[in-house]
Amino acid sequence: MIGIIPSFKIASDAIRANKMRSILTMLGIIIGVGAVIIMLAVGSGARKMLEDQIASIGSNLLIVLPGASTSGGMSHGMGSQPTLTLLDAEAVEKQCPAVLYVAPVLSGVAQVVYGNQNWSTMVTGTTRGMFDLRDWSLASGRYFTGQDVRGATKVCLLGKTVVENLFGSIDPVGQVIRIQKVPFTVIGVLDEKGQSPSGQDQDDAIYVPVTTAQKKLFGTAFPGMIKVILVSAKGADYLEPAEKQITELLKQRHHIGPKQENDFTVKNLTQILGAAEKAAQIMSLLLGAIASVSLIVGGIGIMNIMLVSVTERTREIGIRMAVGARAWDIRLQFLIEALTLSLLGGIMGILMGVGVAKTISTLSGWPTLISPLSVLLAFSFSGVTGIFFGFYPAYKASLLNPISALRYE
Repeated sequence: MIGIIPSFKIASDAIRANKMRSILTMLGIIIGVGAVIIMLAVGSGARKMLEDQIASIGSNLLIVLPGASTSGGMSHGMGSQPTLTLLDAEAVEKQCPAVLYVAPVLSGVAQVVYGNQNWSTMVTGTTRGMFDLRDWSLASGRYFTGQDVRGATKVCLLGKTVVENLFGSIDPVGQVIRIQKVPFTVIGVLDEKGQSPSGQDQDDAIYVPVTTAQKKLFGTAFPGMIKVILVSAKGADYLEPAEKQITELLKQRHHIGPKQENDFTVKNLTQILGAAEKAAQIMSLLLGAIASVSLIVGGIGIMNIMLVSVTERTREIGIRMAVGARAWDIRLQFLIEALTLSLLGGIMGILMGVGVAKTISTLSGWPTLISPLSVLLAFSFSGVTGIFFGFYPAYKASLLNPISALRYE
């Protein structure tokens, strides 16, 4: 019986004897393994980017939207009717046990001026709860306080993008900017957040006390009006209780009867974002599955070449059988040759896949994430492919009649 190590030596000699054919045979495996690694790296990178963006928004989130107005029998959609107030937000914070943080929001786009620089950005009126809810820390300065909200003081916090466009290298804390011609003192700069899942630059924003936004920037259709209420539950298990508590409280505050339609909507933002993350994960797996088809094509190529090799080496097989080699020895020899071809192709495919993934990340700025598991999976699959598609040629070689094989020309 021929040992495993000698069989690998015979396999390597056979591969070297037909270098060009061996390279062309391995090409399908190289492309297949490389494609699997590239696709999984791109998909994993996209999923990781989405996870980071979701984490930047906050966890266990609910959003309370105002009702829809109707005119001429046509609904204008959620948020078109102002039905939420600052007092509603305060009531939710105080009277809903499952709620951890609450942030009322009144926002709008405004022109901002500092010196001879100006910038158009989103200005959001809110409370300190916004930064707790989103786990948004400060790069410098301080947050506005409850006293700032109660006194409608003209102070603001800036995102990194606004700082870069208005101040450059100047420290903005303590400086005075004009928002719609109203002077505001910069009291802090927020840490960088990056893009949201919708692609919006979260750092291109200014935050002011919600009462200041109501009285001195945007005005309100009725006293205390806000656009939405952001809510963070105490944990994932508290989301459903928090949603029920908010709904019951607002129905009571808005005097909505059992058979009347709510003039607000409570949405579970965490579920929506989680669905987007799951879709990204499925897409990553789908890309990997599509790329793995190349491995199957490569395996078929190995089978074809091994069948040709069996035909070319019929006399060699007959001689080995004549000197005592058993059917299993012949079968093992050709299986090892097929395995060697596929593993060599797998190694080259890994090098190609990692290189191309890094190049894509460098040139396009698209994040790629190469996990050791995906590399191991692709390499293992290449080996399995070699054994699977090499079995038939090996089995066919082991069935040859030694006398007929010796007579083969």
